Amino acid sequence: MKRELTCIICPRGCTLSVDTDVTPAVVTGNSCPKGETYGIEECTHPVRTVTAIMRVANREDTMVSVKTAAPIPKEHIFDCMAEINRTTVDAPVKIGQKVLTNVFGTDIIVTKKIL
Repeated sequence: MKRELTCIICPRGCTLSVDTDVTPAVVTGNSCPKGETYGIEECTHPVRTVTAIMRVANREDTMVSVKTAAPIPKEHIFDCMAEINRTTVDAPVKIGQKVLTNVFGTDIIVTKKIL
């Protein structure tokens, strides 16, 4: 299968053409090696960094921003969000603090300090 996509690795935004019918996959249109890697990964096993908010249990009407420490497989985004929505955290929290561990192979970390 041949796919056209825009590379998001750098500001250039190269238009990539990825042919996965051949082994190894062939990428054209990239200006750098990172574009080739991105194109192959996006077509064979796409991953995303998930950003969300989590309720702070001991503060009224307070939420804290969180994200995955590393990208997770795209097909698990909604399961990851369900896990984040089921969880609360108690203040104080600091940037980089783990609030969930081993969620689809990575941790959920805080991205905002709450005192």
